[in-house]
Amino acid sequence: MIDKLRAFRDRARELDREDPLRRFRRRFRIPRGVIYLDGNSLGFLSRDSEAALQKALRSWRDLGIRGWLEADPPWFYMAETLGAMCAGLVGAASDEVVMSGTTTVNIHALGATFYRPAGRRTKIVADELDFPTDIYALKSLIRLRGLDPAEHLILAESRDGRTLDEEAIVKRFDETVAMALLPSVLYRSGQLLDLEFLTSRAHENGVVIGFDCSHSVGAVPHEFDRWDVDFALWCSYKYLNGGPGATAFLYVNRAHFERGPALAGWFGSVKERQFDMSLDFEPARGAGGWQISSPSILSSAPLIGSLAILKEAGIDAIRKKSLQMTRFLMEMADELLAPEPYGFSIGTPREETRRGGHVALCHPEGLRVAEALRARGIVPDFRPPDMIRIAPVALYNTHAELWTLVRRLREIIDTKDYGRFPSERKAIS
Repeated sequence: MIDKLRAFRDRARELDREDPLRRFRRRFRIPRGVIYLDGNSLGFLSRDSEAALQKALRSWRDLGIRGWLEADPPWFYMAETLGAMCAGLVGAASDEVVMSGTTTVNIHALGATFYRPAGRRTKIVADELDFPTDIYALKSLIRLRGLDPAEHLILAESRDGRTLDEEAIVKRFDETVAMALLPSVLYRSGQLLDLEFLTSRAHENGVVIGFDCSHSVGAVPHEFDRWDVDFALWCSYKYLNGGPGATAFLYVNRAHFERGPALAGWFGSVKERQFDMSLDFEPARGAGGWQISSPSILSSAPLIGSLAILKEAGIDAIRKKSLQMTRFLMEMADELLAPEPYGFSIGTPREETRRGGHVALCHPEGLRVAEALRARGIVPDFRPPDMIRIAPVALYNTHAELWTLVRRLREIIDTKDYGRFPSERKAIS
């Protein structure tokens, strides 16, 4: 086993030497002695984002209200500017993406627009493995229409509690379904769904479909326009490295621009006439019309820096390295963590076309093992019932860090060190 450890260590060093993205690691504020593998929950701070935020603070200090038009970039157009910067990551035109709100607010805003129950089409299709906030919002939308979620929300089931079968999902798309909202990547297992297939089959059955892409944008390329996705939304604090609570994004296919937003707010107005202060709402033509409130400039400014890094690195190169790192981790897990007495298994699909940006390592003592890792300066996260999520981010993580992770996991099991940690989770796990 020692020989296998050394062989993987040597391979990790070689892969890092050959890494075309290794220069980007220096652009991030990585604390000394920390191996951070939780970028699928909160991405690290980059020097570029820090500089962009400091610049926004100086503009506020020096310009005050004039910053709405005189800051660089002007605050008044920041949502559209950053939307255009993000559009290339998701295969959309610049006017189809806007920075706005938060993930849950955007589910409400887009869901209110696209969920129009009529006749027999009254149901929404989602899934039982989805992040809870999506389900909370969908149930609210159904209740607002005077309907019962118990009857009108269909949750596609999982056979194994970790993954979904797209073929089983599309069988739910019948003449009673008005809308579907599904994740691009399952937040626990890291399974990547086939968005193109799901969209095609939804449309064949007259169903409008959208996706929550919070766990994929910035790690996986998307082609929303080519796939003809109706709408999508995503947060920006994971793989986009926008910072805690950073402003989210939404996408609306231009085929739906004429629908107009169901939830109106003044920042969705036609920009040229927004300050006419008319009591008659005239929405901007494009995704910008789905804005509701003024953007939070200080929660948006870091994205100027982080999106510039993503554009410089290139989403295809990021995806290539991400797949290489997750593959390397799974190979080590099979060889070094699966055998007894270690007992780890992999809860993430092996196929590259079905894998997002993180790997779920499953262990009966997952919660306490994750705490033992944190005590050693390695930061993962944990999701019930037994998943330690490991997200090697292409822009700042290394293969050598993954090798160290595996070595520490073996030590934790060898020494049973996890036993000194409580089996009850903290408020945030």
